[in-house]
Amino acid sequence: MLVSTDPVSGYQTYEQPSRPDRSVRNQSAVRRAAQAVCTIADIAAGWLGLWILLFLLDANQGNAFVDFVHGTADWLAGWAQDIFTMDTEGLRVVLNYGLPAVMYLLIGHGIAARLNRA
Repeated sequence: MLVSTDPVSGYQTYEQPSRPDRSVRNQSAVRRAAQAVCTIADIAAGWLGLWILLFLLDANQGNAFVDFVHGTADWLAGWAQDIFTMDTEGLRVVLNYGLPAVMYLLIGHGIAARLNRA
């Protein structure tokens, strides 16, 4: 509560602190949503990038962590599997998992930019 003294009458007046209006609160919520969309897109792309890196470095396919990363990357890139069918397995993995990673980044950050402009 804010207390001020009226210069003419000398009486003290009490004022409620001002609250942020709804537009400020709505902007804050929209920014949080945009940040969440960016974060999800970045995590998805990072996970796909991690699988590409593990594959190119010949990680042990029998390892539980490598298997988990591979399974998650397969799920994230399921819609793009076998778009590219090259003889070189490394290039095939880079393209078939890299394309979804790039798409997640472009779409996720595009949606976030659109939300921030609104």
